[in-house]
Amino acid sequence: MTTKIITKKFTLTDDVKARLQKKLKKLDKFFPSDTEAVVTLESQRTGERVEITIHRNGSIFRAEEADKDYMCALDKAVDAIERQIRKNRTRLAKKIYMQKDFFTQEEFSEAEEEFKISKVKKFNIIPMNVEEAILQMNLLSHNFFLFRNAESGELNVVYKRKENDYGIIEPTE
Repeated sequence: MTTKIITKKFTLTDDVKARLQKKLKKLDKFFPSDTEAVVTLESQRTGERVEITIHRNGSIFRAEEADKDYMCALDKAVDAIERQIRKNRTRLAKKIYMQKDFFTQEEFSEAEEEFKISKVKKFNIIPMNVEEAILQMNLLSHNFFLFRNAESGELNVVYKRKENDYGIIEPTE
């Protein structure tokens, strides 16, 4: 797995880079060698933030952790990615990858857990701008809201982020 490191207000030394690559080697057993991991290191007022994103055949594995020390945050982020992979490996192997080098036969033979859908909700999607969608989401006390963007005509999702700001998801072709 190749690693791309992005820093924001963080000094990247050779020691930090070596430790980072050593920790990411733990994930090599799950991915072929041509997979790329993007690691973002950011220094914040409250400590250090580490974000790891791995793209593989249309799937995204992502973890973001913050701690007083970058190594603790890195450990937590690597563990989170590993949990995501272990939780979904059978499903991913069956439906997306079907590659011999992604999972071992032993890992593939484990039982797949079923998703339980407990509620189905239907509602009318009306055109609105992003600000109206955020207001509607807050009025409903939800963390996300699906709407038709009045400007583009596309379905979009607005969502509340951890930092108490908002994000928007827009489709691409």
